[in-house]
Amino acid sequence: MAAVETERAAPGAPVATLLPGRGYGPQAPLLYYARLLLRGHGWAVRTVHWEQVSGIDPSDHAAAAAFAAELLATADPARDLVVGKSLGSLALPAAAERGVPGIWLTPLLGLEHVRRAAARAATSALLIGGTADPYWDGAAAAATGAAVFEIPGADHSLERPGDLSGTLEVLSAVLSRIDAQLAALAARA
Repeated sequence: MAAVETERAAPGAPVATLLPGRGYGPQAPLLYYARLLLRGHGWAVRTVHWEQVSGIDPSDHAAAAAFAAELLATADPARDLVVGKSLGSLALPAAAERGVPGIWLTPLLGLEHVRRAAARAATSALLIGGTADPYWDGAAAAATGAAVFEIPGADHSLERPGDLSGTLEVLSAVLSRIDAQLAALAARA
């Protein structure tokens, strides 16, 4: 498996860069189904597999952020998108700098540079987190001015531990919100 895989779409299709979390890879439910949604909307999906990126330890935040910034250097802010989960939110500063819209699942808002980037990207960012996630700060998310979708009782995996039905409801709600965001982006284009 390559460190970065791109699933092709129609020629000239917009590109969505999928940046998973450190322990929540692209095969995990939210990202797997988000990828299917993106493809259904006609996006080419470029997926990072952190464990395959040569010379980068995902616990090295600076190296992960630099790698993500390099990937986003060619993104077209008028048509491309980034979807980041947790560790992937370290790309928020690069996305904000380039004006690339983003959907950020459980972003690391406790990191000041990530939180400030979310504020700079407020008009094009969707922040999604759960109230049972120790890394999520709903007040900080709201203070950025970005669109916020907060799920009561959801943890850092956006699950409700011990509650399968509740977890499936969260998955459905998050995917519906992502779908709505993709439709809004398409309407802007």
